[in-house]
Amino acid sequence: MTKKEYFKGWYFKCAGDNRTVAFIPSFHCSNSSAYLQIITDDNAFCLPFPQLKYREDPLLVKIGNNVFSEKGIKLNIKTNDLTAQGALRFGELSPIRYDIMGPFKFVPFMQCRHSVYSMSHSVDGKLLFNGKQYVFHNGSGYIEGDCGTSFPKRYVWTQCHFANGSLMLSAADIPMLGFSFTGIIGIVMLNGKEYRIATYLGAIIKHIGNNTITVSQGDYELTAKLIKKNAYPLSAPVNGEMRRTIHESASCKTYYRFSYKGAILCEFKSDRASFEFEYL
Repeated sequence: MTKKEYFKGWYFKCAGDNRTVAFIPSFHCSNSSAYLQIITDDNAFCLPFPQLKYREDPLLVKIGNNVFSEKGIKLNIKTNDLTAQGALRFGELSPIRYDIMGPFKFVPFMQCRHSVYSMSHSVDGKLLFNGKQYVFHNGSGYIEGDCGTSFPKRYVWTQCHFANGSLMLSAADIPMLGFSFTGIIGIVMLNGKEYRIATYLGAIIKHIGNNTITVSQGDYELTAKLIKKNAYPLSAPVNGEMRRTIHESASCKTYYRFSYKGAILCEFKSDRASFEFEYL
């Protein structure tokens, strides 16, 4: 990997009772270009910027007149297609126990590395998008990140908040040293307990296809099913450049089932989940 191929981005999702919006600030090719992508329940925007500034600890990302941090978001955008302003405040973040990549964090030359900053936190505040008001009162937030050279060729990703917790799951084709394998990473936060599902812990795919994925790890099994899409196009990196179009539903209808030895730990449907099924 060279500096010319490098990308780094963050994903800030904010979900309210009847509104969802996700912000994706990112930079590419050694910060020679930057973008802020925004996806809502009914639209998506990709805004170019000359550069992005950030720090990791504590997380703070500045792109144009917009700020994304562990404390919240400040938005100030005026373009021909989008006028967006407002501020959101975040409550205390819920980090995971250790790096989601596990031992793979030490493997060099990986195509893409994932990170999870917060599985769930409160969101309060107000945003205006082209005159439409987005109000968040004790909403739910989620923050993750990616860096590397390219998104995986084939992958599934989903995230959802629910009554007793939150979850994320990703499975992807991982190229490495001339061969490839299917990598799985996932977290289910349920009643204050963290359940981790990952290739490095023995997780395998039992089924993937028809907008459904089922993974198992020992006696645990997790199923995620995309029931009804609400997808909009986003740009994704290929060798550090934003040359690929993917499709994400920031807020769509889904079904989840998490069990241990056949006993259901949680099972529910949601119409506020996020889903990408790029596994064709």
